[in-house]
Amino acid sequence: MIRPAVLGLADTYRDRFQTATPFRHLCVEDFLEPEFVAQALADFPVFDTRKAINEFGEVGGKAVVEDIAAISPFYKAFHDYICSPEFLNAMSAITGIEGLQADPTLYGGGTHDNRHGQQLDPHIDFNYDPRSRRHRRLNLLIYLNPEWELAWGGDIELHSDPRKPYANQIKSFAPTYNRAVLFETNEQSWHGFPIINLPDDRRDLSRKCISIYFYTDSRPEEEIAPPHGTHYIPRPLPPEIKTAGRTLSEHDVHHIHRIEAERDGWIAFYQRQELQMSREI
Repeated sequence: MIRPAVLGLADTYRDRFQTATPFRHLCVEDFLEPEFVAQALADFPVFDTRKAINEFGEVGGKAVVEDIAAISPFYKAFHDYICSPEFLNAMSAITGIEGLQADPTLYGGGTHDNRHGQQLDPHIDFNYDPRSRRHRRLNLLIYLNPEWELAWGGDIELHSDPRKPYANQIKSFAPTYNRAVLFETNEQSWHGFPIINLPDDRRDLSRKCISIYFYTDSRPEEEIAPPHGTHYIPRPLPPEIKTAGRTLSEHDVHHIHRIEAERDGWIAFYQRQELQMSREI
């Protein structure tokens, strides 16, 4: 299903991946064969609020379907393909990460459907799967948005360190049709996307993506950390709001309130996590 031209450039892509900053990553245009990406979009599941429960237990603007094999015959074939040695070997050839293994359950992955107003704070992913005792090593994101403009937001952003907003370096890629973004997952691979802001007459659209995660039995010693879940960093206030002497607009005040609510939500979430962990201990 990957275009032969992509596979033919594996050596070139591997060099780009290995030398990229702020951490190892790669952007590939026209990743899948045209007929396959077209079918992936045609069969993409309708937004289901039952699949949109966020970390706070609320219905959010992101719907996730992990069991893609149940979506349609095409997605069943696609699931089998991304779990095959052929595909895994291709991912290793393109990235240089040897011994990649699939997760047939696509835990946390699958189809991701993000609506207007949704965003994803910078975060690092969970680093270890206790079910299989394997290390999470690589993310592959395949975008399915034939209509997308830069002004609509939603670009995948790769951050050097969002905890230091004044020094943070960001590289971004728009979620355009049949574009694939691959990046390593470790303690430095901070990523997310800014708020999706669709025009009033285009609210029928959404940011569609297939997310696939890969694992290995071990990882470089310098990357090993205690097993953890996903760690989020709330976005800082935009620079224009923090300008001395500037009068805040109604939009600015709304933006500040939203950021404060998100920050307080994450604080409460992490407090609940600590309590739950203490009970388990």
